[in-house]
Amino acid sequence: MKSSGPMGLTLAQRCAAYTALIALSVLPLLPLVWMLSSSLKTDSQIFPPEGQSAAAVTLVRLLPRPIHWSNYPQALHMIPLLVYLKNTLFLCLVTVLGAVFSSAIVAYGFARIEFKGKQPLFLLMIATMVLPGQVTMIPVFALFRWLGWYGTYLPLTVPAFFGSPFYIFLLTQFYRTLPEELSEAARVDGASEWRIFWQIILPLSRSALATCALFQFLGTWNDFFGPLLYLNDASRYTLAYGLQQFLSIHGGQWAQLMAAATLFTLPVIVLFFFAQRTFIQGIATTGVKS
Repeated sequence: MKSSGPMGLTLAQRCAAYTALIALSVLPLLPLVWMLSSSLKTDSQIFPPEGQSAAAVTLVRLLPRPIHWSNYPQALHMIPLLVYLKNTLFLCLVTVLGAVFSSAIVAYGFARIEFKGKQPLFLLMIATMVLPGQVTMIPVFALFRWLGWYGTYLPLTVPAFFGSPFYIFLLTQFYRTLPEELSEAARVDGASEWRIFWQIILPLSRSALATCALFQFLGTWNDFFGPLLYLNDASRYTLAYGLQQFLSIHGGQWAQLMAAATLFTLPVIVLFFFAQRTFIQGIATTGVKS
């Protein structure tokens, strides 16, 4: 007996598709599983004894026996992870608000307002995405140092308030998919461009804005290079930079390092599971429209 799913696939085809997807996901998940497993072991359990192959020992000892939950509180006491978490969340909040709001305003101008030179400016803005960050690293660092911002959070937060080319492009394409009649009706009623943007366009753009916010949050959360360049005070370190400091200070204590890395990764995984539907919807609805 055959049954068809919502996409017209039979039960056997769906089972085969799910089996293939699960099999393909095993390899990318192995580092995460190994990290979680190692965070609950001792150092002697993580590394194989001399004379035994690492692969054989890993297969036998993938599940920790016994489970050492004490690695997590030890990791929290070895470096101030809670302080690093507070710093990271602060940067994430500020950069998400700045990048999403500023990019939304610029994108609205490119998508809905006609002005001279709009197309060349839009192409120039897109062209900046091709420029690697390493090319501008030295002049930008010199500029921030001249401004007296070195050692503060300003180099890590202020640029977010000037828009991100990728988010501007993403939101511009999304705005172009919205019916122009909505804006025209509001203009007939005497609404200003700012009111149209704030009360009509933004409420309809929640999925696209959430996608940009998620991208920015992940970028700030995982940012290692920025804090490495501009922060010189240990009380201001972020989680990504703090893990590197953990490695340099406690490099031989791998179980505690894996516990700290698990704590660093867990919030991102939880966030993605809660936001994945909005994220996928935002990506799917930002199609290209000329």
